[in-house]
Amino acid sequence: MKRSPALSANSERIDPFLVAFGGSFTSALRWPQLDALWERVREHADAGWYLYAVGEPPPVAPSEAAQVLAFVAELDTLLRAEHPHDYCGIVYADDLDEPTLIKIYDPHNLGVSCGFSTNPPLPGWVMSRIPPCDLPASRAAPNNRRRWWRRRFASRP
Repeated sequence: MKRSPALSANSERIDPFLVAFGGSFTSALRWPQLDALWERVREHADAGWYLYAVGEPPPVAPSEAAQVLAFVAELDTLLRAEHPHDYCGIVYADDLDEPTLIKIYDPHNLGVSCGFSTNPPLPGWVMSRIPPCDLPASRAAPNNRRRWWRRRFASRP
């Protein structure tokens, strides 16, 4: 009998977010690819995006379009300032043209985000159109990142 990918071996329900999170992703390797990905998100800012800072409680409701637009603008600024390379390579999407889940790695906690690792770092932020569950934190989020998140987004629904 073939099992649904959302069922574990003992037929317990696995969270759909975890199934998607563990799926296949493609990197926005170059900055123009990230620009194109952000444009797709902006075009669908009202599509029910959950904005999740890993290490904080996951959101229980999708963000308003204005929040998504502000998040993309501020995060893009942060990534370009703190990842001063001629390539991006720290943002991954399940589909660069029609994304439903985006992993954004913190430039100051990259570890082995793009290679093989038995314990890869969690992304700093996740944008998802699937309600996220609390990802197990392998480390506490740095206080400066927690303050950045809370200052900009924690007071918003």
